[in-house]
Amino acid sequence: MMALWDAVAALPPVAQPAGMRAAVLVPIYEDGDDLRLILTRRPDDMRTHAGDVVFPGGMIDDTDDGPVAAAIREAWEEIALPPDHVEVIGGLEPLTTRRPDMLIVPVVARVRRPRELIPEPGEVDAIIEPTIRDLLDDENWRTEEWGGHLLWFYEFPEGILWGATAFMVRGLLEYFR
Repeated sequence: MMALWDAVAALPPVAQPAGMRAAVLVPIYEDGDDLRLILTRRPDDMRTHAGDVVFPGGMIDDTDDGPVAAAIREAWEEIALPPDHVEVIGGLEPLTTRRPDMLIVPVVARVRRPRELIPEPGEVDAIIEPTIRDLLDDENWRTEEWGGHLLWFYEFPEGILWGATAFMVRGLLEYFR
């Protein structure tokens, strides 16, 4: 199992760029001989990113001490992942979504998964926990060109991973290749 964790040892520190507005937690946990990610599906009636498959996260509040604190707080609020179960191991490249002024900081963490994750109904319709092994299989992904950009898509029974979150996942997977 240590060899899998060694793959992400090369992650850079969490970025703190000017203009950061949001942070997401990229939670990874051990499951037997594999690692799993924790993703969520947003409700269809959400004001933004309705129905999207995303990492737990959101806006960085004035009370947060940066993106790490925001990502951990949001994971607690959205899926009841206890803050003391989170060990930050690095970050991925910050990126934007459909709003170019919304710079998102991905915070990668090794987590101890509690017996039960509890979705906050106003923010989470489903919790999705794919294995890194399945995500590494490019046969499970498809691509489409949108406006001159190549986008990645991964279909789960609960919804489709695409856009900024798929870009983050693909970036994370590079450390495991």
